Amino acid sequence: MTKKNIGIFILALIMVQVINAQSNLLNVKTPSDIGKKTVQQQKVDNDKPLEYGYVDDRDILWSKVVWEYVDLNEKINLPYYYPVDTTNVSGNRRSLFDTLLKGIKNDQITEVYDDSYFNSKMTKAEINRKLFRIDTTDAGYDELNAGATNISEYVDKINLTSQDIEGFKIKGLWYFDKRQGEMKYRLLGIAPIAPDVQTMGREDIDITEQLALFWVWFPDSRNILHDMKVFNPKNSSFPISYDHLLNARRFSSIIYREENIYGDRDISEYVKGNSLFQVLESNKIKDDIRNKELDMWNY
Repeated sequence: MTKKNIGIFILALIMVQVINAQSNLLNVKTPSDIGKKTVQQQKVDNDKPLEYGYVDDRDILWSKVVWEYVDLNEKINLPYYYPVDTTNVSGNRRSLFDTLLKGIKNDQITEVYDDSYFNSKMTKAEINRKLFRIDTTDAGYDELNAGATNISEYVDKINLTSQDIEGFKIKGLWYFDKRQGEMKYRLLGIAPIAPDVQTMGREDIDITEQLALFWVWFPDSRNILHDMKVFNPKNSSFPISYDHLLNARRFSSIIYREENIYGDRDISEYVKGNSLFQVLESNKIKDDIRNKELDMWNY
């Protein structure tokens, strides 16, 4: 890419961000018009994710697939967790989980799977079963046995919300592009991690297992991830999209699995019972990937 093309791309990106950031705030006559683009803005609107360039298999000199865990308790990862209360924020600001769920419900995201190898596709009904459970109290069962038909007051519905999401698992490919002469990363899949809704909040069951609710094929979700904006604490006039954040790897993560000869087993399966050694093994995998690019230039 020439310097001229780079300059044009940066200028176009800045113009798109300015158009998104203004949201016609200074020109509206009523609060209900805030966020609505004018006719002039819609004509020049070309706001969409930057398309991936074509990469031929012959251009990949080396590659490795890794699975990582993004813990939402870490400060740098909080933009993916908030906002959990959406009553006082604009419609284009949602948590990453709510964004993915909205895309699935609106059929903007159709490639949803039950595993990270994207073999078993999930339906909306299967996804919904992982998001809520219905509990009937003992008094409700007594009313049913007595012949009652309406026991709604004795039924509790427990919903899994964005507040319950503890992290995200991501799957991606590190590869060395011999045409560009550099190491690159391509995100392939993402999955929200939460407690099992069937055991969540139950005092009689002491289970804290974290489950992947579903796996989303990341390229299929880029459009809606680009539409949802993340709050920029340094300049609220220039919001950032989830698509930008994830593609730029603006998160803290730990590798919990890499493709290997042992059936892609997790680190916890061969480094058992010692969390420190598991972290050291994860860092070792990171260092191996990082050093691979340097090794390419050594003779």
